[in-house]
Amino acid sequence: MELIDGKAVATEIKQQIAEEVKQIVAAGGKRPHLAAILVGHDGGSETYVANKVKSCAECGFESTLIRYESDVTEAELLAKIDELNNNPEIDGFIVQLPLPKHINEQKIIESVSYKKDVDGFHPINVGRMSIGLPCFVSATPKGIVELLKHYNIETKGKNCVVLGRSNIVGKPVASLMMQKGTDATVTICHSHTQNLKNICKNADIIIAALGKPEFVTADMVKDGAVIIDVGTTRVPSTETKSGFKLKGDVKFDEVAPKCSYITPVPGGVGPMTICSLMINTLAAGKKIYYR
Repeated sequence: MELIDGKAVATEIKQQIAEEVKQIVAAGGKRPHLAAILVGHDGGSETYVANKVKSCAECGFESTLIRYESDVTEAELLAKIDELNNNPEIDGFIVQLPLPKHINEQKIIESVSYKKDVDGFHPINVGRMSIGLPCFVSATPKGIVELLKHYNIETKGKNCVVLGRSNIVGKPVASLMMQKGTDATVTICHSHTQNLKNICKNADIIIAALGKPEFVTADMVKDGAVIIDVGTTRVPSTETKSGFKLKGDVKFDEVAPKCSYITPVPGGVGPMTICSLMINTLAAGKKIYYR
């Protein structure tokens, strides 16, 4: 069993980005600039955004954090998004999800210009990705594929089971895994899937993105399988000062011995999600996909 070290891979990629940014700036080019909108004080969102700002500094990007209290109106948020869409200094921006219930998340996602949508959530980017056109690819699915490539894990013709059908991870990663170049045979499983255990036991690669702690157990995994655990659920713990710890969707201790490769939680997919956002921001700054 080999542990897939997402943190190490992300560090390597960010160093490569930083070197490229140095060259761009030295040649008189513009330093990429990422903006982030954060609404409220959700603990998870605070951590994610802080890590994104830190990663921007490591990559040599400029970054701007725009904060609102949780009672911000939808109209105020839409006005700020329109301002960022039309600001030539901002190459890409994100609106950290989830948002308060009085705000229509889909409306917010669609209001972000697809040319600056470095999260890869806009329907135009999602549509372009699904047919293999250049675009901003959603960060977590992009990070998963980068990890598989980095470790030279064979995907061509392999049976890949995706657990979960969310718009942010499940659907896009399934699309990426079946496209030319990756060439996996993909099965998407969800809450209404029958014979789930048998489907998983036939999988060469399992991508678990359910948000259900320790859902995948050893009896669902065949020997030599590759396990990509996307889950990051905070559960109470007496072992940590914070009073909680992160659990993945995979019961790591009992599943790991059966695997050829497995991602830990934390330190697996998470760092690659932020790293992929940095890759997208560099592409936005260079106007690689859209002008």
